[in-house]
Amino acid sequence: MIPLKDRNPRKHFPFVTVILIALNISAFAYQLTLGAEIDIFYRHFSLIPAQIVQALKSELFKPLVFSTLFTSLFLHGGWLHLGGNMLYLWVFGDNVEDKLGHIRFIIFYFLCGIGASVLHIYLDPLSDIPTVGASGAISGILGAYILMFPKSRILTLIPIFILVIM
Repeated sequence: MIPLKDRNPRKHFPFVTVILIALNISAFAYQLTLGAEIDIFYRHFSLIPAQIVQALKSELFKPLVFSTLFTSLFLHGGWLHLGGNMLYLWVFGDNVEDKLGHIRFIIFYFLCGIGASVLHIYLDPLSDIPTVGASGAISGILGAYILMFPKSRILTLIPIFILVIM
């Protein structure tokens, strides 16, 4: 199912939601300009659980490694990844932002995103695969939306795929 819109009117313009969408799109546009250097970029700015675990064990504080808990939330692996996340943020984030307020919403968004990253590190601490995306933060927004608006009606598109097997 693909959400298109909800039926919850909002009282305030969703400034934070719009800014987050703009930042994610800008970061992705920048990623597209990197060409062959994208792998180096991902190694520096995506979350890599093994690097975080190694930094935690090290006696030297490495702020750049820990900053990936934040920077990875603005990177995406492709058009569908970005588009899906931003669609869900737009449809559901505006109402959650309206209910929480701008400041509490941005704090909640980053706590959900960073919390999801920490859980990923806990579940797969030796992974050296770069992790990108706002999916953890968006999942938190969806959970908040469900709790705040349990009876809300969502207009959705349900793609029907007809598979022909010969």
